Amino acid sequence: MRKRILGIAAVIAASAVVLTGCGGGGDDPAADVDFGAEPTGTLKAWGFENADDVGQSRLDYAEEQLGDLEIELDATAFDAQKFTTRIASGDVPDVVQMDRRYVTTYAAQGLIMPLDQCFADQDVSPRDHWYPFVVDDVTYDDQIWAVPQFYQPPAIMVNKKVLDEAGVTADQIDTSKPEVLLEAIGKMYQESGGVPTRLGFDPQATGQSGLWILGMGGQLNDEDGAPTLDDPSNIAGIEMLKQITDAQGGFAKVKSFTDSFDTFGDNNQYVAEQVGAQVNAQWYPNVLSPYMDQIELEAVPFRGADGEPFSVASGTSFVVPVGAENPAAACAWMINLTSDEAWMAAGEARAATREADGGVNTGLFTGSPAADKAIRDEWVVESGNAGFDQVISAYYDVVDYGQSFGSSPAGQEIQNELNNAITAALLGDKTPEEALADAQQAAMRAYENITAG
Repeated sequence: MRKRILGIAAVIAASAVVLTGCGGGGDDPAADVDFGAEPTGTLKAWGFENADDVGQSRLDYAEEQLGDLEIELDATAFDAQKFTTRIASGDVPDVVQMDRRYVTTYAAQGLIMPLDQCFADQDVSPRDHWYPFVVDDVTYDDQIWAVPQFYQPPAIMVNKKVLDEAGVTADQIDTSKPEVLLEAIGKMYQESGGVPTRLGFDPQATGQSGLWILGMGGQLNDEDGAPTLDDPSNIAGIEMLKQITDAQGGFAKVKSFTDSFDTFGDNNQYVAEQVGAQVNAQWYPNVLSPYMDQIELEAVPFRGADGEPFSVASGTSFVVPVGAENPAAACAWMINLTSDEAWMAAGEARAATREADGGVNTGLFTGSPAADKAIRDEWVVESGNAGFDQVISAYYDVVDYGQSFGSSPAGQEIQNELNNAITAALLGDKTPEEALADAQQAAMRAYENITAG
């Protein structure tokens, strides 16, 4: 993964040389675009791989609203290297779906258009329609560069059977109280011959690294987007993760054990009672719903250093590349795809899917507060399992405490280097200070390369 992301950064930097005339601090690439023009002709969209019931219902809704528009959908997955190559060669789609962590990178390079005028022409107020922290993900240089979708926050799912057996209560799974948490972990943790057989708490140290660093008071980049991985405030999160993993045999053993989990299968870590608690994103209760008669669940929020609930998540988004032939149609289509009406169509489709498969409807976390509430009110009903219903409710509560990772041209490299730093520090190969200093140097090199134009 490190080699792949470094390769992406190199391609982006190389593309800057080819595309210096496109932007990167120059004129607004959308200055002459009429986003309010009638959406007609052909729209070319890319990055829509494996649309499920939620995605397909929204695509169908947008197509119905834009009857004069012919939509050519490339259902292959987004690829960062392919994107920069396509832009450089002139093979430019009108809309591309990508992870929000890429958006600021391409904004800084002048490869995508700012969309403030698109929102104005479509009479959309971004910070009213979406959660402000979702908009923050795609804001750079005082402009908004993408139409965002989804915000699926993490929380802590506890395994009541394991807690009860160890005499631990859910309120002891409190990340703002290390001593209390470590005592609870010690009561639940089990091993055989020095090898973990049950974790008291799986913190998802690298999978949720941003949650731990930001939640414990750190920051990943400054207001201009420059990396701040060596900020002293980032040490607290790593030190807490080290305490948690050291209490359970050390990071190497914890990682080896969690890699063996049947996460999506019948013998998953909750059914097998291999965890007492685990940080999980909002979508994971969907995986566990077929097993709710075999397990007893509860959810508690991740709490920051100040004791308050805290959450941070990313999601995907739609962008309009520089050179797009039909930006007006792109604007109208993206807004329709993320409208409250489109999300209600998605909510109806998901409800039909759940009725057909007998599963539990855990709701949709759209990135838009109005859509989230409407879908919950209409289709999220009691499952008959009080514990599972509490889990669903807890995730809805957590989204109100959401934060942004921060918007940086080096967002992907910051994330990659943070994971490298955490791994080195938890293994004991480096001190947290040394690991973060090395990560900062690498992330800053990527930042300087990307912004050099």
